[in-house]
Amino acid sequence: MESLHYLLMKTNALFHKRIVSEMGKIGLTPGQPKVLEYLRLYGEADQKTMAAYCEIEPATVGSILLRMEDSGLILRRQKAGNRRSLYVSLTDKGRQAADRVEETFLHFEKESTRDLTPAEVLTLQESLSKMYGSLQTHTKKEKESI
Repeated sequence: MESLHYLLMKTNALFHKRIVSEMGKIGLTPGQPKVLEYLRLYGEADQKTMAAYCEIEPATVGSILLRMEDSGLILRRQKAGNRRSLYVSLTDKGRQAADRVEETFLHFEKESTRDLTPAEVLTLQESLSKMYGSLQTHTKKEKESI
C-alpha cells in the first residue's frame, strides 16, 4: 500500500481539481468557495477570523474578498466602534452561490466515499480531524519556539 502522505496528497489533489473545475463553471475562483462556505456556516465575520479558519493568509483573503465584493457576492462594512476591522457578510447573490457550493461539496463527498460504509466515513472524518489537530498543535509549538 502507498504511504499515508502519498495517499492524502493524491486524494486531495484529485478532489481539489474536481472542485475547482466545478466552481469555475459557476464563476468562482479558487479560494472563494471556502469563504462562501465559512460565511454560510457562521454568518458575518472579520477577515482575520476567516483567514485563520480557511487556512489562507490574511493578505490573500483580502484580494479574494475584493473580487467577491466586485462580483456582488459579499458586503464589507465597519462595525460601530471598530474602525480597524471590516466585517464580511453574504449578499443574496452570495447566499445563492454558497448554496451551490454546498451542493457541489456534498455531491463530491458522496461520490468520493461511495465505496465506504457510513461507519468508515465517520472513522475517516474523525481520523482526519485528529491528524489536523496534531499538525496544528505541532505548528503552533514550532512558531512559539522561534
